[in-house]
Amino acid sequence: MGTTNNATSQMRVITNTGEMIHACREANRPLGLVPTMGALHAGHLSLVDRARADNSTVVVSIFINPAQFGPGEDVSRYPRDLDADLDLLRYHGVDLVYVPDVSEVYPEGFETWVDVGSVADKLEGLERPGHFRGVATVVSKLFNVTRPERAYFGQKDGQQTVVVKKLTRDLDMGVEIVVCPTVREDDGLAMSSRNVRLDPEQFRAGATVFWALSQACELWSGGDVDADRLRAAVRASLETQPLFQQIDYVSVADAETLEELETVTGPTMVSVAVWLGNVRIIDNIIVG
Repeated sequence: MGTTNNATSQMRVITNTGEMIHACREANRPLGLVPTMGALHAGHLSLVDRARADNSTVVVSIFINPAQFGPGEDVSRYPRDLDADLDLLRYHGVDLVYVPDVSEVYPEGFETWVDVGSVADKLEGLERPGHFRGVATVVSKLFNVTRPERAYFGQKDGQQTVVVKKLTRDLDMGVEIVVCPTVREDDGLAMSSRNVRLDPEQFRAGATVFWALSQACELWSGGDVDADRLRAAVRASLETQPLFQQIDYVSVADAETLEELETVTGPTMVSVAVWLGNVRIIDNIIVG
């Protein structure tokens, strides 16, 4: 766990972009950034702790980015608890917290967007048009403001990690992208800020997602490299859960390009998206 005594009184919370740029330029290096949308849980804190172990300065951003919410997605319903978030970040030894207002990130006249190409058009990008344009743009802005040596993301948002790696590589940003393992509940459900909207029965049902992904892992471990059979096994497992209203996709894709595969021959991302009540659950595992 990160430092808890010295850092608690030194954490600065900054809302102004110019002030944040100055604070990061003056900070001890290396600097590690953990971008978040708040409503922090153990998954976020695992990223913070890794950043604390790796860097002299740890920066966490809390910004609910309206640009990555698609048509029909209500940004106002995203969970918020800033006071609780700040208490957790103090306890985990964070140095700087950037909490900008929407008008600070997207001021009047803002027109510049970042498009990362084909990896953003599949899976989540297909289901949520414009989502990754919003992600890539805000991540670019956060990198420009903080100039981190490293930035930390969770494997739970598998496609997002692919998008951010491509973004930093294509635009020569010089930021090391550190992808940390998905943190799960005891039953396997991937931790997510949106899980607070699940009732107890739905919460228990959510464990089926990881169980379904594990079926693909078991098949592959047993020597089956046929991607269609892996997809079919995952889908069949998901369909055993009556509380899932809809399965948006089951994917077995190259872990770097996200192109759907016929045969698993190298690192492969098996990913799913399902609806449980009014909560959309995404999860993935890497095989190969």
